[in-house]
Formats: sequence, C-alpha cells, structure tokens
Amino acid sequence: MTQEQLKQLDLAHIWHPCTQMSDHEKNIPLLPIKRAQGIYVYDFNNQAYMDCISSWWVNLFGHCHPYINQKLKEQIDTLEHIILAGFSHEPIIRLSSRLTSLLDSKLTKCFYAENGSSAIEIALKMAFHAQKLKGKVKNKFLCLQNAYHGETIGALSVGDVGIYTQTYEPLLLEALKIKMPKGEEYTQSLEQLREILQNHAQEIVAFILEPLIQCAGNMNMYSPNFVREAVKICQEFGVFVIFDEIAVGFGRTGSLFAYEQCGVVPDFLCLSKGISGGYLPLSCVITSDEVYQLFYAPYEEHKAFLHSHSYNGNPLACACANAVLDIFEQENIIEKNKLLSAYIWGRFCELGEFKCVANLRHCGMVFALDLVGFEGQRKGLEVFNLALKKGLLLRPLGNTIYLMPPYIITQSEVDYIIDCLKVIFGKF
Repeated sequence: MTQEQLKQLDLAHIWHPCTQMSDHEKNIPLLPIKRAQGIYVYDFNNQAYMDCISSWWVNLFGHCHPYINQKLKEQIDTLEHIILAGFSHEPIIRLSSRLTSLLDSKLTKCFYAENGSSAIEIALKMAFHAQKLKGKVKNKFLCLQNAYHGETIGALSVGDVGIYTQTYEPLLLEALKIKMPKGEEYTQSLEQLREILQNHAQEIVAFILEPLIQCAGNMNMYSPNFVREAVKICQEFGVFVIFDEIAVGFGRTGSLFAYEQCGVVPDFLCLSKGISGGYLPLSCVITSDEVYQLFYAPYEEHKAFLHSHSYNGNPLACACANAVLDIFEQENIIEKNKLLSAYIWGRFCELGEFKCVANLRHCGMVFALDLVGFEGQRKGLEVFNLALKKGLLLRPLGNTIYLMPPYIITQSEVDYIIDCLKVIFGKF
C-alpha cells in the first residue's frame, strides 16, 4: 500500500490519543511510519525524521537497538507470557533484584503493570489501603498545581492540567493542590504545604509529585531543595509521598533516578516509559518492606492488595528492561550524558537571540523554551509542521518547544536541530 492509502485507511478506523482528529484534515499531517533505526524514523516514501522527543519520552537508546533487539529475540523463543499470580519467571526476578539494588535500601518491593497511568493508580490505591491498615481512614490526596500524572480517573484526580481534567471533574477523587514551584521560587509552595497539612493531614493519604520536572505541565522545572523540604514536611505529618518518575526516571534529569538529586526517598516510586527502552509497555511501583508488611497476613484477614492486569510483568517487556539496565552499566550512560547535555545546552542557548523565545531551561537531558508574543495562536503547531518539513519530529506542548532526544544523539545531529530551529524562529 502507498503512504496515502495507509493514511486514508488509518483515518477511517483509528482514533488517535491526545488528538483532535479534525486537525488531520488540514492542520497536522498524519504520518504512517514504516521503519526506524537509531534516532531516525522513516515513512513509506523513505523520508527520514529525527526523533527529537524519543517517541513520547520512552526511547532511550534509539530505535531498533541491536542489543535490545537481540535480548528480545532470545526471550521470545523461551517464554512470551505467563500469569504473574502464583507464577514467576527469570526476567522479572532479575529485573526486580536489579532495580531495587539501584535504589535506596528503603525501596525493596516491586509491583508491576503496563503503563504509567496504571502505575499511578496502583500507588494511589496502595497508599490509601496502607493508611487504612494503619487504622487511618483518609480520602484525599495532595498534589501540585500544573501537575500531570496520567489520564485514568485516579491519575486525573491528582492532575491539574485543565485540558485533561475539566471534562471529568464530576468523576474525580478529591485532591488538594499547592502552588507549583518554579526554579528556586518555592517558599510560598512550602508554606502552603505546611498550612494544608496542619489543617487536613488527618484526611490526606499522600502527596504526589514529579521530582524536578513537571513534564506534561509545559516542562516546568524546579529545585531539588523544594522536593527535599516538601518530603520532610509530609513525613512530619504522617502523609505518604509518591514520586512519579515515569517520565523523569532512567537518566532524564542527569541522575539515574531524579530523587537521587533531592536527598530524600519516597514511600512509593512509580516508573515506566524509559524502563523498557521504548520497546514494550511496562511499569513498576516500588515501595518499602514496611508498606508490604501491612498487607502480609493470613488469607482470612482480607488484607491482600487486589489489583491485577492480565499482562502484569510480561517476560518480553522485562527482557527489554534488563537489556536497558545492561546498557546503562556497560556504557556508563549517566557520565556520557553529562557531556552530551552540556553540549546540547550550549547550542540550545543560542535560540535565546530570538525575541519570540523566552525562559530557556534544562535539566539533564530535557531542554525547553517558550514562544512568547503569540497569545491565542497555535504557534507550537506551526513549529511542528515547519520542523517536520525539515525532517525533525517535535511535539510541542502548546507554545512550549522542548527536546528530549534519545541518548545516542550525536553533536552533528544536535547542530542540525538547532540550526533548523533558528531558521524556523527567524520566520516569526
């Protein structure tokens, strides 16, 4: 089939996520992809596009990575899937042991699902249930303004990006929100956090946040000092802390896990996206033995945590995740990324010469800027379309332009991206 035939067949039958489908009629081209290699994806006309956003932030080491491919092929000939209730398999045992060995000694128990939103649902339910088992019946959660944690009902309840939450407000759990921190401006956020906990700690199950970066919240970046102090306040009031590291984990912020930069450890750590290198759906909630023991009891006491997915801990996904950890170990990725991040940031700052560009910022391997002076205009969409013509795959967040590339990007590829953006911004 030709590319155009595939496009028409797609539009006839597929409802795409996070998409106003009418946009594909005139504003946004629908692009069927035939193959991918490294940092590039290719359409059915063999046109190459540089994947500047790691395909929704999941692809750490490029597409069709030979080592991950190899490990996936080895696994598929051995065991493709097995029910995880009452059964287990070597890839998940190995992965769980390796993950916990990389984390603080407090985090010892892994509970698996298939995607980030599911991980958030698990953490919310587990935190609520744990509080109940401790004799504390609480029914509220605490989050940051501008937060995004997924799009299932529980995850939406602790989010604050209106385009996602407003329609479903009648269905949502009750959540209290504190002022979002920005950079080093977080004093008011901490004051508000303490005030809310002084008045409502007896009702609040847990405080959830993305450490260091609110990714879908227009890449808002804030100080690790805020995270550290906020966690200490929550601990003072007996409120659980959930870290959503679905997007910021696995090296994105400059350390393997973002919490490492904050000097504190959450009660629940949610991981997904980069965990399998962009190959197969997988997520994990990691918690403490203290929480685990609350649920550990004879069957008759009805304390078990009942939450199951058919594909929990799929062996193929776990094989990919183990391969990802192998690459981190074998290639010293965190140290390499420090040099790469410095180079990208140096070139990225050159975009500040344009009057339409403001608030350049970065954290590790995440780089962002805001287009200003275009209120009411979908300027980010214009950048997307112009970039696509130059072979760049971007997906702006409104008028926030960001780069979150695979870690294998080269300096010459970075140069091409920046040079293209200069041409595009020069038209504004």
